[in-house]
Amino acid sequence: MLKKVAMMFGLAIMIISCQFTETMILNEDGSGSMAIEIDMGEMMAFGGMSADTAVVKMDTIISMKEVLEEKKDSIAQLSNDEQEQLQKMENYNIRMIMDSETSELLMNLSEDFKNVNEVNDFIDGFGKTSGFMPNMGNDISLNQDDSSSDITGVKYSYKKGKFKRDAFIKDKEKHRAQVDSLKSAESWMSGMKYTLKYTFPRKIVKSSIDDATYSLDGKTIEVTRGIIAYLKDPDVLDLEVELEKK
Repeated sequence: MLKKVAMMFGLAIMIISCQFTETMILNEDGSGSMAIEIDMGEMMAFGGMSADTAVVKMDTIISMKEVLEEKKDSIAQLSNDEQEQLQKMENYNIRMIMDSETSELLMNLSEDFKNVNEVNDFIDGFGKTSGFMPNMGNDISLNQDDSSSDITGVKYSYKKGKFKRDAFIKDKEKHRAQVDSLKSAESWMSGMKYTLKYTFPRKIVKSSIDDATYSLDGKTIEVTRGIIAYLKDPDVLDLEVELEKK
């Protein structure tokens, strides 16, 4: 079942309008939690499962640490680079929620961190996870081909009450090719959104994004951009936040 859901997850990213939400809760000492959730309910609503498929209800959490331990013999056969990338996912937890009756299909990848700098590899790990998940029932592997994590990256920092999210292009040639390939997909990807939702330990007094929305207590900021705009220019979700002084 997990393999089937993971395959549906990969299909959804390619052909169905999904909604992505990047959530961070940051503590005063720089520790916190990070999560990326993909809402694939539209795939369910538009026939992601065949009519003769039995009713499915699932809510499960997969610990990558346990998976890596279980598959350690297979991992030992991989290249050093692949082993290193898998080890970076050790603290990830993957939650899958599926209800065929209510057309609910969510995938949530989360990680607790001691320092926000540790999150720099999280987005990369998310991209690798989608390639590795379908093989969970067999030997572990990573899908290295055409990974978006090889094209763009994100750096996070938090120091003296100032937070920064900085997206950047790793490979300009691959990025140009990616942008060119989007031309034929813009019509069906137009509804896809990427949302940032960050909660800080103190009230936000300044933000670099004018159209952001805030919680009533002023500690949570939310920003949404279209996936197409974000893929073309990762800087559209760059964010700098200044918190009120202690």
